[in-house]
Amino acid sequence: MVARRDNRRAAELAAQIRRSVDASVRVDEATAKALGIEGVPVEEMADSDLVVSIGGDGTFLFAARGVDGAPVVGVNLGEVGFLNAVPPDEAVETVRAAVERIRETGAPRIRELPQVRAAGEGWSLPPAMNEVAVMGRRRGPGGGIGIEVRVDGSLYGGTHADGVLVSTPTGSTAYNLSEGGPLVHPDVGALLVTEMCATDPMPPLAVPPDAELTVRVDDAPAAVVVGDGRTTRELEPPARVSLGVAEEPVRVAGPPLDFFAALGKLD
Repeated sequence: MVARRDNRRAAELAAQIRRSVDASVRVDEATAKALGIEGVPVEEMADSDLVVSIGGDGTFLFAARGVDGAPVVGVNLGEVGFLNAVPPDEAVETVRAAVERIRETGAPRIRELPQVRAAGEGWSLPPAMNEVAVMGRRRGPGGGIGIEVRVDGSLYGGTHADGVLVSTPTGSTAYNLSEGGPLVHPDVGALLVTEMCATDPMPPLAVPPDAELTVRVDDAPAAVVVGDGRTTRELEPPARVSLGVAEEPVRVAGPPLDFFAALGKLD
């Protein structure tokens, strides 16, 4: 289990699930410290049959990155929670049911969500579940970059902008939405291209999941590539970034998310 850091409610729910489930349970180090028990690094949970994330989408993303493909079920503590389908009062029963299914069939019910890969000459970022941003080091006047976006080699657009986002349907509700990109249902197979404060903007674009995107960066002393707001690669323009759907999806366990109910939590 991975609970939201410095959140007593999350830690208490982790303790309740731990007591109630007939399974070997490991708890992340921060939560274990709050509970006065022994914990393990999240990365050591990669061999788990099931990972329980307790918190919001940030906790889910943190857990999913750390467990490297293990199925994750998300318990939502009241945040927007587009990745977390389980309310707190159903958490114990949901985890119990998943454990029983694992015993019966060898695996929980899962759905796979795509991630974005980004790479350049001699480097690559870990896959991003929400989005990859190719952008200047800072936003606003004097901080943008020149961008040229190609889809399978064909020119889509070129302009000066704060940057460009390449998002998954999951990430359509995050950074993409704040930049004027569209909401996309998680069952739609597409990547989204959304420019950020462009001088000569193109409309947001949805491309097939097998499309190969190339972003050329110039007209700036420096730029960065950022995955899910956490992993960063510095660029020295002119430079090219290749983006597309990663080989490794995120495996989400538990009941299906009601996408439209989650939309009601958006401000």
